[in-house]
Amino acid sequence: MGVTQIPEISAGSCDRTMPVIGMGTSADPPADPETAKAAILEAIRAGYRHFDTAFAYGSEKPLGEAIAEALRLGLVKSRDELFITTKLWSSFAEKDMIVPAMKMSLSNLQLEYVDMYLIHWPVRLSKEVKKMPVEKREYILPLDLKSVWEAMEECKNLGLTKGIGVSNFSCKKLEELLATAKIPPAVNQVEMNPIWQQKQLREYCNAKGIHISAYSPLGANNTKWGDNRVIGCNVLEEIAKSRGKTSAQVSLRWLYEQGVSIVTKSYNKQRMRENVDIFDWSLTEEESKRIAQLPQKKGVLYANLIGPYDICLEIDAEI
Repeated sequence: MGVTQIPEISAGSCDRTMPVIGMGTSADPPADPETAKAAILEAIRAGYRHFDTAFAYGSEKPLGEAIAEALRLGLVKSRDELFITTKLWSSFAEKDMIVPAMKMSLSNLQLEYVDMYLIHWPVRLSKEVKKMPVEKREYILPLDLKSVWEAMEECKNLGLTKGIGVSNFSCKKLEELLATAKIPPAVNQVEMNPIWQQKQLREYCNAKGIHISAYSPLGANNTKWGDNRVIGCNVLEEIAKSRGKTSAQVSLRWLYEQGVSIVTKSYNKQRMRENVDIFDWSLTEEESKRIAQLPQKKGVLYANLIGPYDICLEIDAEI
């Protein structure tokens, strides 16, 4: 089987270009390390060069082992061929804890630097939080965005990451961040797919030079926060059938045509390859119009993930 060449885009303040499709490593329930490592190696063979992890996923170590193995096997010639994104967990979202947290992630990954470091969520969690959803409201704390971002900027200035960004940030939160940032966020990674198209946020980020990266591009089916609303969407199924594609490919192609990058996760060998087979065809104007008119429904709700507390409901209302 051939290797798909995945196009790269420039992402704002990041020092290097980013492949438009990344492989996600968040699994529900979490995959065992050997399964994750084998899937990542298979993805490298299929042409994936961007891998998205996070401290919270527990996948940094298997990803690091897979990278070391890929280098040993000659699947990639050097670390520079890969683009690695990881994320600051909310329990470490305090100025003095961020550089040490970044170094801990680098140790897990067996790397000297990552290519993108994101603030995972726009909240801080207390050290008492051991599982999600959070058991008590007082464990969810406001994020001191100014000092947290200063520490993120320090990570970049120290050469620990080529780019810094955020995840799950609303226009309002980005406005607050941009008011004091010396280095603007390169990326805002958010839920986006044909059923949650994020038009307002995309317009705002385009105007500010912030690149949008889409997670849950297929609706995160078979997870506790997702469902089959994308894969089972009649309009996408009809387009897919008429084009000899899958609903997943239609969704991913639509996202690519919106100018965003995509984090898609499959540990299935065939689907992994199908998910990058979207670059040699395009949607017609009529097909794009049909997708643009789909009824919208948000999938990822903080009230479900973190807890049904005021601060989470506020975030859900904003983004």
